[in-house]
Amino acid sequence: MSLDRTAASAFSVEDLRAVAKRRLPRAIFEFFDGGAEEEVTLRDNIEAFRRIRIAPKVLNDVSKVDTSTELVGGPSAMPLAIAPTGAAAFGRHGADISIARAAAAMGIPYSLSTSATASIEQIADAAPGRLWFQAYILANKEKLASLIHRAHAADYEGLMITVDLPVGGKRERDFRNHLVFPFKYTPRNVLDFALHPGWSLPMLFKGAPEMENIKELKRDNQGGKKLASSVGKNYDPAFDWQQLQIMRDNWPRKLIVKGIMRPSDAERLVQMGVDAIVVSNHGGRQLDSAPATVEALPAVVKAVAGRVPVLVDGGIRRGVDILKARALGAQGVLTGRATLFGAAAAGLPGATRALEILKDEFVRSMQLSGVSRVAEIDQELIFKR
Repeated sequence: MSLDRTAASAFSVEDLRAVAKRRLPRAIFEFFDGGAEEEVTLRDNIEAFRRIRIAPKVLNDVSKVDTSTELVGGPSAMPLAIAPTGAAAFGRHGADISIARAAAAMGIPYSLSTSATASIEQIADAAPGRLWFQAYILANKEKLASLIHRAHAADYEGLMITVDLPVGGKRERDFRNHLVFPFKYTPRNVLDFALHPGWSLPMLFKGAPEMENIKELKRDNQGGKKLASSVGKNYDPAFDWQQLQIMRDNWPRKLIVKGIMRPSDAERLVQMGVDAIVVSNHGGRQLDSAPATVEALPAVVKAVAGRVPVLVDGGIRRGVDILKARALGAQGVLTGRATLFGAAAAGLPGATRALEILKDEFVRSMQLSGVSRVAEIDQELIFKR
């Protein structure tokens, strides 16, 4: 089956996830799909969206639907942006660029992760569009400053600071699968890789990808013997409000802060002068037992009171999830796993298909809810038991 046919045969994000699961070794798939510890928060992110019900308006003209909107001070074809996702090319070579190109073609913003497998400049050259650079707070402050300078030079419009990762979460699936970056080969994962030639042969001939923006940093390659995530070991747990204020003062463009769950933190960020806030629990990959993001969203929206945009990520699997988040006060949502699954399944056609599915479902959900413009999506659509 060709890649295009693989993408075309998917009718939901879950279909793309299933294709990615078949194609990828277990260790790689579970790195993308999994969460921390018992994965309570990972599951609840999705289930919380499912628990929300819509009370549709009827007898409205929905023959034409306009999904365009403003997102963090700029135009977007729909209230959706790509969340920063690391190590994407370990699912398929070129996945970062594929996702960025799909986002540009769709007309939505794309966020590049510090731990991406494409560089700041590669993305800017390959996928000109609305670009945000997501900066992890590295312990190496000289390197962090260099990355931020490069993002500015490459004309990224926004800097996204992730504040919910002082240390890496305990991702037990990775330990059991002997997965660390760079790869440490063990009998278990070598067999796993060999059983998936569609993934392993390109990796063999093209070589394993690298996290291009931080590849020169020293890595602790102790594998699964040390109960700490290989993700997060280069980060600074001492980063605080004062240091964030310095970053705000020095960055001249949009500053987005990601990883907020508490209304009091949101209020303080508004006073600091940030341009947008992302309600996020890191996709359930860090603190297990954090609340579902869509359940934390309304209180943060209330605290912000319209002074800056509030976005939300975590658990976005359907177009109706975008409508639900918007109805609860989010200006828009970020999705990470949907396009990761698409790119891992079928490269650029797969990433494109993931966004097409979400947009088609969003349009259909708007029509079935009785709204024809994004501005009409409000709290009245939420069914209150």
